This record gives sequence, C-alpha cells and structure tokens, in this order.
Amino acid sequence: MTGSSRTLGDLFDAFEREAFRLETLDDYSRSGNVHAYHAFLAGEPHPDDYNAGWVEELRSHTEKGKRVYRVHILSRPLTDYLRFELGWGYQKNITGGEEFFILDITDKPNPLENVPDFWFFDSDSVAVMNYDGTGKYLGSKVLPPERTAEFTRYRDAALGQAEPFTEWWAKYGA
Repeated sequence: MTGSSRTLGDLFDAFEREAFRLETLDDYSRSGNVHAYHAFLAGEPHPDDYNAGWVEELRSHTEKGKRVYRVHILSRPLTDYLRFELGWGYQKNITGGEEFFILDITDKPNPLENVPDFWFFDSDSVAVMNYDGTGKYLGSKVLPPERTAEFTRYRDAALGQAEPFTEWWAKYGA
C-alpha cells in the first residue's frame, strides 16, 4: 500500500506497536457521540453501552500488547464538551486499555501552538485530523513518511509536559 492510498482506517488496522493521538480542541461535539453529549448535558446517567464499539476496538489492540494512548492539550475551566469527554469518554475508554495524559496550559504557554490534531502509528505513519470551527470532523490526511520526524517531536514534546490523566483528574475533575 502506497503512502498516498492509505487511510486512517488502514493505519488502525495495520499498526503493530503503538497508536498515539494528540487532541488540541476544546469541542468535538459535532464529530460523534452527539446523542451521548446531549444526554450528558441533560444530566442523564452514563449509558452502559456508551462507546462500546470503540472500547472493543481498543481491547482488540491492547490485548495483543499494542499501546493506544493520547495527550489532550487543554486549559481550565473545562468546556462542557471537555467535561463530557474526560468524564464519560476517557473513563470508559480506560476500560479498553487506552492511556490518557493531559497537557494543562492554564498557567503556561502552549508548547505546541498551531500543531494539528493527529494520530501517529508505530512512529512511522501520521494522519492529520481536520475539523471545522464547530468541532465537526472533516476527514483526515495521511502524510508522507518524510514528515514523521516532525510529528515525533510533537508527540515527545506533548508527552514530556503532560501528566497522567488519572492524577490530573483527581486534582481538577468534576
């Protein structure tokens, strides 16, 4: 499969060691789980089957020893969407083996200003995630291999300044 013909789905199907995600937005509310987000806003209880498909996907990887992890760059106070994503989404995804880290820029400059959301697979394949100004997912673009060094730096910078989600949530979570 050539670099130009690969898709994000292909990369998920083919990764062998690790899948890393950088999240940079405060609102992804128009990108999926819209009904769950509205239920959260309405104060409804967390449905047992929420995110079940993704959790099974995660387990299919983590049970084979593959690592799936992400860093979310954010600042406090949390938006409603971030309270939903971290309180419902991250908590549920942890049960599938996904690891989360928070790079809280509330009191410091963003070290990755203008870096886009992306997935990075096995340190050799990058898919940049594109969103509009309202948090609606517009698609992804798999980058050519010569861009991997750049995204390795972004991943390493994010991880180097982030803290484990569970520690951050214990201090600042709702």
